[in-house]
Amino acid sequence: MRKLILFSLFFIGLVAAVFGFLNFQGLAAQGKFETILLDFRENIPQEVIQQDLQAIAKEYNVIPRLDNQFSAKDNVYIIEGDRQRLKALKKSRFAKNTEFIEPNFIYKIPLGDEISREGEYSKTVGVFGSPNDPYYSQQWNLHNIGVEGAWEKNKGSGVTVAVIDTGVTKVRDLVETKFVKGYDFVNDREEAKDDNGHGTHVAGTVAQATNNYYGVAGVAYEASLMPLKVLSEYGGGTVADIAEAIKFAADNDADVINMSLGGGGESQLMKEAIEYAHKKGVVIIAAAGNENENAAAYPARYPHVIGVSAFGADGEKAPYSNYGAGVDISAPGGSEAGKILQETIDPETGNAVLLGLQGTSMASPHVAGVAALIKATGVKEPEAVAKVLEDSARVVKDDGLNYYGAGKLNAEAAVTLATQGQISFQDFFRWLRDNGYLNPKFWIDGGVYALLPKILMVLGSYLLAWFLRVYFPFTWSWSLSSGLIMGSSGLFFLKGIYIFDLPQWPFRILGSSIPELGNALQGTDAFNPLFASVLIPVALMALLLGHPKWKWFAVGSSLGIAACLAVSAIADPAVWGLGSGTWARMFLIVNALLCYGLARLAVKSSEQSA
Repeated sequence: MRKLILFSLFFIGLVAAVFGFLNFQGLAAQGKFETILLDFRENIPQEVIQQDLQAIAKEYNVIPRLDNQFSAKDNVYIIEGDRQRLKALKKSRFAKNTEFIEPNFIYKIPLGDEISREGEYSKTVGVFGSPNDPYYSQQWNLHNIGVEGAWEKNKGSGVTVAVIDTGVTKVRDLVETKFVKGYDFVNDREEAKDDNGHGTHVAGTVAQATNNYYGVAGVAYEASLMPLKVLSEYGGGTVADIAEAIKFAADNDADVINMSLGGGGESQLMKEAIEYAHKKGVVIIAAAGNENENAAAYPARYPHVIGVSAFGADGEKAPYSNYGAGVDISAPGGSEAGKILQETIDPETGNAVLLGLQGTSMASPHVAGVAALIKATGVKEPEAVAKVLEDSARVVKDDGLNYYGAGKLNAEAAVTLATQGQISFQDFFRWLRDNGYLNPKFWIDGGVYALLPKILMVLGSYLLAWFLRVYFPFTWSWSLSSGLIMGSSGLFFLKGIYIFDLPQWPFRILGSSIPELGNALQGTDAFNPLFASVLIPVALMALLLGHPKWKWFAVGSSLGIAACLAVSAIADPAVWGLGSGTWARMFLIVNALLCYGLARLAVKSSEQSA
């Protein structure tokens, strides 16, 4: 009776899990919305569109409207509605005249972009070669990306960066910055003034006036800013506004777009806008999001968008930063150890103030600023700019969960690569140094040395097979060779393969030798004594010894395990329950000898029976 109850509970749980999996909508379908987008096809006459809108208004008791003055040319209309109304509209007779009907998702300033009013910032006098901005020494983020080396090449002159955000207010430290015409899509007016503070802070990182004896510095301070307000004073905005802002930027000669905003809903309208801007040569950059989740938010996840994660002043992944799929590169975003300092407005008073913020919103404009520097060198195509950013980034080793994408932003190396077409010897030397390759300990304790035990295991297994063949002649075969490989080292190179949205254990299993299978699922280093012993070779011999071909796989596996255990006894003698000292070493050596003896007996009996 007890077994029946347990089986029933297991079956119910399994059905529930499967049902939940089948009904999981994924990140693309998540997100909040209050209105619905109707994108009518371009070949539909206006009178037909108006007839449909009137019928929709009457049938659903709503008032269809254009989102802003730019929506008319795209035939994009908005109505109030929830998921139930959205579902009904998609099945209605009106759908045939539209390209798509979808939620008008609300994207926001990433949750966790925090303002710090704590502490005092100290003024310092600029040293020779550094900007004279009195708070520049507090900008660890600009020092981290090597911005002064990039400034030796250019400062972004002639490039326009569109900041799609809460707007931009010209605080004192932005007075000398160049601006081009922008737009306020929230209030449908030309002046895109900031009423939140987020957009001004982001714009400051891109192009805050520098060398003006005031405030702080910006990355590409000779570039022009295009302020595009799509987020309200509360930090939220719709994909309809954001999509129109992207098209506006592309149509008004923006070279780079920064979007320090995000959400959980995938929009066809925004995807098309991004494609439109990309085709016009615009580099598009977006924040990965601040939920500490294994996937970047939208719009960072869209194709042709460079998704940016954040690291703190300690160089480690910021605790809030999203990671994994959609992250292409990382940049300084700030943490409790040090925030990103810029002049912006205090959202409570509207007055200009020097504030420290943290978030992927702060990381993204660093990449946008460096993209502007790259464009100023003459590299124009978005793919080429993205390649320069990624190829010049400081690579982070052992980044299995893709915290950093291609690596950490390196402004100096990026501009040098864009200018010369290759990294200089000085840059290469710095890369070697920063990644530890010039440290002798790397070559002793890790790195290439980690491959040597595996190589010795494979060679050892073949040497044992050759030694047996001298006394008991046999023919080499693929079954013997595969047994030698699987027993000694497995497909160990697969352990280094990571797919960000999938668990790692399948690759650990595929990349493990037979003795390592016992610890593959747990991902530990110590051997499970049941697997790292003569037990599995005995089982394989019992099953396969009577088979003319597969018996050689059993023989090869036994020899391979013998080599694996013998090398491990010297290199890393760790066994569950026995520690990593003398007892573990003796256990491995004894079982290595038993495995070799078993293979010898099998080959001898095979020779005698022949």
